[in-house]
Amino acid sequence: QVQLVESGGGLVQPGGSLRLSCAASGSAFSSYAMAWYRQAPGGKRELVAVISSGGNTNFADSVKGRFTISRDNAKNTMYLQMNSLKPEDTAVYYCYAKGPLTAAPDYWGQGTQVTVSS
Repeated sequence: QVQLVESGGGLVQPGGSLRLSCAASGSAFSSYAMAWYRQAPGGKRELVAVISSGGNTNFADSVKGRFTISRDNAKNTMYLQMNSLKPEDTAVYYCYAKGPLTAAPDYWGQGTQVTVSS
């Protein structure tokens, strides 16, 4: 069982920056693929960024060039650095983890609110 706890959300003005963190429990963090998803009010949950166990990354087109995803396996923590934030980035951001096996369960955090507004 893996527990994921997000932090770092808040209110920021357009053009500002925030860094989200996702702290994971357990000893197998380094073997997990990790990702950030977000869900805006009335919208579907969408993939924002993903980082593999090997450190390969991929981003949604809407955040490319503005967001960076990283992980620190020694700290069991994943990060999302968000720069040049826009009002349309407003959403609840969720941390996601999945183990290396095909049948491995999906793990989700409780979410952290990010609001971009002047």
